[in-house]
Amino acid sequence: MAPKSGLGRGLDALIPGGEKTAVGDGVLQVAVEAVFPNPRQPRGTLHPEDLEELTASVREHGVLQPLIVTTGKSSEQYILIAGERRLQAARLAGLSSVPVIVRQATDQQRLELAIIENVQRADLNPLEEAEAYRQLAEDFNLSHEEIAARVGKSRVAVTNTLRLLKLPDSIKNALIEGRISEGHARALLALVAVPAQTAALHTVLAKELNVRQTEELVRKLTGEKTPPKPKPATPPDIAELEERLRTALGTKVTLRSGRKGGMLTIHYYSNEELDALMGRLLK
Repeated sequence: MAPKSGLGRGLDALIPGGEKTAVGDGVLQVAVEAVFPNPRQPRGTLHPEDLEELTASVREHGVLQPLIVTTGKSSEQYILIAGERRLQAARLAGLSSVPVIVRQATDQQRLELAIIENVQRADLNPLEEAEAYRQLAEDFNLSHEEIAARVGKSRVAVTNTLRLLKLPDSIKNALIEGRISEGHARALLALVAVPAQTAALHTVLAKELNVRQTEELVRKLTGEKTPPKPKPATPPDIAELEERLRTALGTKVTLRSGRKGGMLTIHYYSNEELDALMGRLLK
């Protein structure tokens, strides 16, 4: 099992024991055709419009940050670990070679590093991230805490992201297409039945509900009562007056002040207490 690693250390520190295959400054120039995709790449598709700006930069300046690769089946083949967008941009720009740094990496480490790079660049949609976590959990038997330590997230964040895989396809598609956010999707998970989730999705989209409104909708559908709003704290001067009145009258007193005057409420709990209060107030 690979040692734990964090986002802050940078990609070069994330493959322990890896040796650079170095020429000069440690960076090799290899043919673009010699670099093959990472079979554990968590990102599903790359949209051409997202690559236009990077391709223009690569066409003018070349690939400034080396790709991280590991050796393939032969010494002339390389498997991409990190840098898919740069590789695609290099191909679109017509480059014949790209700079790479070669590292030794296991199948699990390839997946971990692909996740880490994409998380750093915010390149994964929530479902791609969830699927990557699922591979780490099921294919490599990592706990949610171990996954969190490797990708620099909290255990709760990893667990919540994995729960998105339980959603029906209609909600998954809405999430991928950006019609709802991850917050909306998590709120809809509270509905157990798929028909209820789908119906709630239609309401969310039709009424353009925000996340908080979606949570309120789900609470109504599940019969859960909305928690009452906390009462505002009594100002210190009002609290002091209430206490003085309670002491003088021997019962609960509530004082509410407004812009113009206010309201004084004196509580009593029996006819005897009322008679006593009347005697004190009227002398």
